[in-house]
Amino acid sequence: MTNGLSPRLLAIVDALPLQQGMRILEIGCGPGAASREITRRIGDGHVLAIDRSAKAIAQARAASRAEIAAGRLSLRQVAIEDFQLEADEQHFHIAVAVRVGALDGRHPEAGKIALQRLKAALTAQGRLFIDGGNPLREIVLHG
Repeated sequence: MTNGLSPRLLAIVDALPLQQGMRILEIGCGPGAASREITRRIGDGHVLAIDRSAKAIAQARAASRAEIAAGRLSLRQVAIEDFQLEADEQHFHIAVAVRVGALDGRHPEAGKIALQRLKAALTAQGRLFIDGGNPLREIVLHG
């Protein structure tokens, strides 16, 4: 594993069209390994990592102290179908989800709500990537 990432997660992060200064939303962050790698690659950008699991958020918080202290990574316990931008929160350029049932077809009703939440959270040119491609596939939200 490189930088704490499995080869699969590394391929996913490598496939993202990341640029310096971007705002990234990672959905279903688990213990935060991909979030930390994305944070490293976007310079002065920001990653918000969310997960419905309190245990996952606690693990991510424990492993991401430096990134959180630097103000480059934030964590929030919330399911994507319940996610909303906070009052002063800027929109995101990219959202990425790996093994998230609301977005990979396992929970279609939650998926409909999740896609609406994502449309509201992303910039007008914002892009959503999920696993299931080679290694990612893009879901067009604006168009």
